[in-house]
Formats: sequence, structure tokens, C-alpha cells
Amino acid sequence: MRKMTGFVRAAPVLAGIALLVVTAGPAVAAGAAVERAKANCVVGERNDGYLGAVDGKRINVALKREMDEINLKRKAAYANLAAKRGVSVDETAVLAAERLIARAPSGQCVQNANGKWTRIR
Repeated sequence: MRKMTGFVRAAPVLAGIALLVVTAGPAVAAGAAVERAKANCVVGERNDGYLGAVDGKRINVALKREMDEINLKRKAAYANLAAKRGVSVDETAVLAAERLIARAPSGQCVQNANGKWTRIR
């Protein structure tokens, strides 16, 4: 049996992620506190598909709890999609991160491939 190339293997996952963003969006949508934190570069989209603390000193307990809840929902959604597509959860999450980072509006911070936080211009 031939091994699938990265692109061929990723194509069904990308299609699933596009569907995930549309259908599961409300389930993993951020509340007002997280959205404000993202707009102020306190919280950002990590390169692994989850929310992360850009400025940990400015994150309070309630914001951390909301981030954790969103990340748990994302992980469940990624696991569900990964199982349907026959790929790993991590692979699915990284592909989702690419989509989330590409859609991040100007002013928000995102994590680049090297793990460095950068503000979208």
C-alpha cells in the first residue's frame, strides 16, 4: 500500500476543518472576555490550534477558566474530526491553527511556527 503524501492526506482534513469552523464555531466560540483579551494581545491563537496566554501577567482566574473551557471543546472537536478522517488529533489541531491564524483580524496576536507571538498587521 502506498503512503499518502502530505497534501493528499491533508486535503480531506482541511475540508473537515472548514466544516468544523462553520458547524462547531458556536460550540467553541469565545465569550466577550476572551474576545477582548484577544483584541488586546493578552490571549492569542497558538500554532497548535488552541488559545494561549500572550501576556500571562494580565490573565485572571475567570479568563483562564474560559480559555481552558474553549480549549477542551476544541480538543473534543479536533478528536471527533480526526477519528472521522483517520488522522491524529495533533495533525487536525495544527491544520485548524493554520486556518484560525489566517483568519485572525488585524491587531490580534498569533503564535508563529517558531512559537513566537506576533501581532497581525
